[in-house]
Amino acid sequence: MMENFKGYLLAEDKSENTIKGYIQSVEGYLKWFDESKGVEFSKLHRENVRDYVSYLKTVKQSKPKTINTKINALMKFNEFLVETNVQKDIVITKKDYMKVQQQYASLAKVELKDVEKFRQLILDSENKRNYAIITLLSYAGLRISEAINLKMNDFNLVSRELIVKEGKGEKTRTVFINDKVKAAIQSWIRERKEKGIENEYLFISNRNKALNRTTINKLFNDYSSKVGKEITPHDLRHFFCSHALNSGLSVHEVANQAGHSNIHTTMLYTNPTKDDLINKMNNL
Repeated sequence: MMENFKGYLLAEDKSENTIKGYIQSVEGYLKWFDESKGVEFSKLHRENVRDYVSYLKTVKQSKPKTINTKINALMKFNEFLVETNVQKDIVITKKDYMKVQQQYASLAKVELKDVEKFRQLILDSENKRNYAIITLLSYAGLRISEAINLKMNDFNLVSRELIVKEGKGEKTRTVFINDKVKAAIQSWIRERKEKGIENEYLFISNRNKALNRTTINKLFNDYSSKVGKEITPHDLRHFFCSHALNSGLSVHEVANQAGHSNIHTTMLYTNPTKDDLINKMNNL
């Protein structure tokens, strides 16, 4: 059944990460069903789903956002079961989402000094490819998946434009780049030419293959301790949004650069950081 579900998602042109998330969530539900009900799963029942949500809340202590991700996957699974005639009824909808308290503190936890220290450490390591990636995430706001999927014909350094094709929802957007990003990419392209690297992807592995996320995650793990703060690729994206707003870009300009489909996501970065809030609270 799960293979058919995967095929169904592929036919809908879902991204690899989305499919992996859906499969993981549905398998989690089926495992819970198998262990708690003792009978073979045949179809989704609303009562079972509600029991599962209750289990996630109380036993697993899952947060509303995590539970909603699992509900979302079960909604898609429900749709698949109806379309493949396994069952007739839709038993779970968006109305079943749990209410999530809007975050107030800004998502950014990495500061300018952290980013610049990170970039300098990478630069000192003489790895031009990694330096270009870190600079791109920090000062152009790309998602890591978007950065590693950039191809050689996706950017124009003269007009300072990147065409990002691998954003959420498979949309295309134009991202403008500053001097830092341009210089870092130029430096890496020069090294590519010197090494005789020919590949359609801008960033490639040491084996001349498309770069994968594992390599990047290892890089961040290795350098986090040197920077003195845990930093993930997504933290650099958060930094970009916050830093861009503080530097004078409008909410709409930042939303466009970052590829936020909802302006409210960008608005979060206009909020004070957690540390700022705590300092203000201490003044009470």
